[in-house]
Amino acid sequence: MKVAVIQLNLYWEQPEKNFQQLEQKLSAVESDTQLVLLPEMFTTGFSMNPSKLAEKYPGRTVEWMKRMAKKHGFAITGSHIAESDSKYYNRMVFVYPNGEIRTYDKRHLFRMAKEDRYYTAGNERVIVSHAGWRLLLAVCYDLRFPVWLRNRNDYDVMLLVANFPERRRYAWNSLLVARAIENQAYVVACNRVGIDGNQVNYSGDSQVVDPMGQMVALAKPNAEEVIYANLNREYLNDVRANFPVHFDADSFKIEL
Repeated sequence: MKVAVIQLNLYWEQPEKNFQQLEQKLSAVESDTQLVLLPEMFTTGFSMNPSKLAEKYPGRTVEWMKRMAKKHGFAITGSHIAESDSKYYNRMVFVYPNGEIRTYDKRHLFRMAKEDRYYTAGNERVIVSHAGWRLLLAVCYDLRFPVWLRNRNDYDVMLLVANFPERRRYAWNSLLVARAIENQAYVVACNRVGIDGNQVNYSGDSQVVDPMGQMVALAKPNAEEVIYANLNREYLNDVRANFPVHFDADSFKIEL
């Protein structure tokens, strides 16, 4: 499966400008791409202003994603601010080329930015299937919680969309490699660049890591860029067959 990761600077709380710039970038994505990742809250930036910016689900962003997926013939995923049942969610949406939709609501809300005061946490771990691969959906701060992301022999690729600040760049790079190794899965991570409305700087470092923790693709820091990677099923199967650590994994239950 060929994936594309779009690392870009987001216009702060300006969905229309973000749609416009993304349409240009999506039009230039290589034609054999099967999946495109966009950053967390790709229409607004990491805003704590959902009362102004939230869309009643499904809303404008979902319809835009459906149009883009159909037009270009690849699946698209990223998160946005959604309202359901009078609650706000940091909702990751996975849209198939045929318009089918799956969603994941961010489980771990970033309390240091007061995200937990404005948004409701999700309570469902979501895995989608695409092009013969099983894909775990995850958003930014989820990266720090390995129990939630633990592979129970139920996924092959972790898709992570983020607004992960430059000042925690070392943690970002280290945790992505750790999650890939411990779960024997590819990790595809999309982060933004630039400075947001709260004067927080983002260096990007979007990347694709293989199940042995080796870098497959890495975006330039502090630059807009689209990176590509071909995920290799045979290689993944060989890693798991030749080093079957999952047989010795501890069993556990997550209390929600």
